[in-house]
Amino acid sequence: MNPNNSGVETIDDKQFYQLGSNLLRLIEVALEAADDALDLDLDVERQGGNVINIHFRDKSVIVVNTQPPLHEIWVAAKSGGYHYRWAGTVAQPLWLDTKTGKELLSDLSEFASAQAGQPLKIGLIKS
Repeated sequence: MNPNNSGVETIDDKQFYQLGSNLLRLIEVALEAADDALDLDLDVERQGGNVINIHFRDKSVIVVNTQPPLHEIWVAAKSGGYHYRWAGTVAQPLWLDTKTGKELLSDLSEFASAQAGQPLKIGLIKS
């Protein structure tokens, strides 16, 4: 645990890689399910190992990528660029915007909804 921020586990590079990979996969699966359910005409493409490009019907794109040296997840959407820093535990992953403190998947749902033109929810998959 990080003594300066109780409740947050400090992660090393290997854990960041695993958590980041899991997050990107979760986003891919959630968007593919939303596309199937709502016929959004999304194209979710993995670029390299650490970047997802989400292409929308209106030709707009959201880019989600990991930034290993900083242990951050970066999101570029029509509304702007956002940086999310680790703020959780391995058992309960949490990424918070460095400026607003808002949670990544909540923000991403908002950005994707705006760009898709209809409500989308990207959340943790329950086992």
